[in-house]
Amino acid sequence: MATALRGGIVLFFLYAFLVGIAFVEAGIAASGEGFQDRLLQSVSHPLSGLCAGLLATVLVQSSSVTTSTIVGLVGAGTLPVELAIPMVMGANIGTTVTSTLAALGSLRRVDEFRRAFAAATVHDYFNLMGVAILLPLEVATGVLGTLATALTDVLTGAGFEAGPSQPGRFRALVRMPAAWAESLLPSGAVASVVLLAVGLVCIFIALTFITKHMRQLVAQGVERAINDFIGSGGGLSGIVMGIVVTMAVQSSSITTSILVPLVAAGILTVRTAYPVTLGANVGTTITALIASLAVVRPEGLTIALVHLLFNLAALLLVYPVPWVRFLPVKLAEWTAELASRRRAFVAVYVVCMFLVLPAFGLFLIG
Repeated sequence: MATALRGGIVLFFLYAFLVGIAFVEAGIAASGEGFQDRLLQSVSHPLSGLCAGLLATVLVQSSSVTTSTIVGLVGAGTLPVELAIPMVMGANIGTTVTSTLAALGSLRRVDEFRRAFAAATVHDYFNLMGVAILLPLEVATGVLGTLATALTDVLTGAGFEAGPSQPGRFRALVRMPAAWAESLLPSGAVASVVLLAVGLVCIFIALTFITKHMRQLVAQGVERAINDFIGSGGGLSGIVMGIVVTMAVQSSSITTSILVPLVAAGILTVRTAYPVTLGANVGTTITALIASLAVVRPEGLTIALVHLLFNLAALLLVYPVPWVRFLPVKLAEWTAELASRRRAFVAVYVVCMFLVLPAFGLFLIG
């Protein structure tokens, strides 16, 4: 397929993605206070919000879908920023399930599987460390929310298209399909369900096709970048490469899942792949920032900036400190060693980490 055609397809689905966000926002607005009160009650505790974000991401296999939906909820005024922050952190943990499952492809080859599982779970441990440090800090001080709000004020003051005033032609074009659909539907629960369903389907399909075609567009560049990185072996270059590649393909799962077989084959070590994983964490925040273009309220941009700040803060708090930097690597290698010796541990780890514990936490606290 010609590059220009692929580029056109990506632009079309980028528009469809923003339309999906607008549909979600309209559906939430049409849902009434009853639904909104129940939603707030279910995620009113930081740990229940964390579990909800984690579980939702595992179920849809995409943190981009989860964070984009959260942006829509916040942009509709249904979900306050302070309650959405733990959900974003949970989505960060949930996205690691894809690379963990990718490691299972080497299950029959013990040495290969040990390396693959270590490469996958290093993402788990880094994100868990980030949440363990920043969630209590955010609950105690509100530092991420405060900083993101200040940045939102600066950006909106500089003309960034967010906020209720003068939405402009682009946003009017994005919101037109949702407004048209809302005018055709009866008010109340039916309109809310239909608008939400259409919005979520649009988001999911659009991100799927954007990821697919962007991966084809940048495939050669990614391969060249990985080869250059293998030659340089630098931590900073790995972080930058992870950011750029993930922004290009719109999926941290693709970036980390590419690394797993490279480590399994012995081409990369866990330590050299680790910085790329950290960069992928930062690069994936571009999706929520794009999603904020479709919402009216500036809070949508605020929660997208929280996602970016959380990942940057985790990177800056962990990676520069020598005695902490490789702690996720050591934990991942220990876990992989245990998993290679006792295969039943793999199933227990995946099921408990990504399903049982968040579901139990959401049920118990929420």
